[in-house]
Amino acid sequence: MKILVVEDETGISKFLKQGLEEEHFEVTVASDGKSGLKLALSQPFDLLLLDWMLPGMNGIDVCTEFRKRNKTTPIIFLTAKDTIAETITGLKAGANDYIKKPFSFDELLERIKVQLRSFEQELPDLTLGTITVSRQTHQVFNNGAEVQLTQKEFTLLEYLIANKGKVCTRNQIIEEVWNIHFDYDTGVIDVFINALRKKLGLKKEEDYIKTIRGVGYIANET
Repeated sequence: MKILVVEDETGISKFLKQGLEEEHFEVTVASDGKSGLKLALSQPFDLLLLDWMLPGMNGIDVCTEFRKRNKTTPIIFLTAKDTIAETITGLKAGANDYIKKPFSFDELLERIKVQLRSFEQELPDLTLGTITVSRQTHQVFNNGAEVQLTQKEFTLLEYLIANKGKVCTRNQIIEEVWNIHFDYDTGVIDVFINALRKKLGLKKEEDYIKTIRGVGYIANET
């Protein structure tokens, strides 16, 4: 699960990144409002943690602009703003929850889990030919039989099917699935694709994950 932290206080952002990564979340950090909004709109995140007082663009404006494009991804405000009126302002801007600084990490973690459970319940299943991906239960089925995948294999398959019919370049896949944003040997993707095909037991006429040589992969039913 991927979380974007938009927080300009370095100590807090490092604390959040370390704590959330220990809980097996993938964490990206932005230190100002404009770069936070750009990141939020350019790649999929499962949840946003958003400070109110940010340089360049405040959290309320970030939240409002993000909600114009994305109505579903949960947003939790982390802020020293603590009046009832300010809380209402944050919620009206599109936040799902609001936690005041200083805060308990354990409480924040539970609030994150609540939001993610609610969000996952709204996600429809994905299908690709005879393959079904349940994003609510994190299960994969082919012809009705469950296929056991690792978390990374599941995320890769989910990403390809969510972009069904579109060519996904190796760089896009390494950034979106592995959360790596620098030059990296993308050959690891080929290893995972081969493992996926093998575990799914795809026949030659069921080549739902096609290789686009020199570019990447495309999930398609034709």
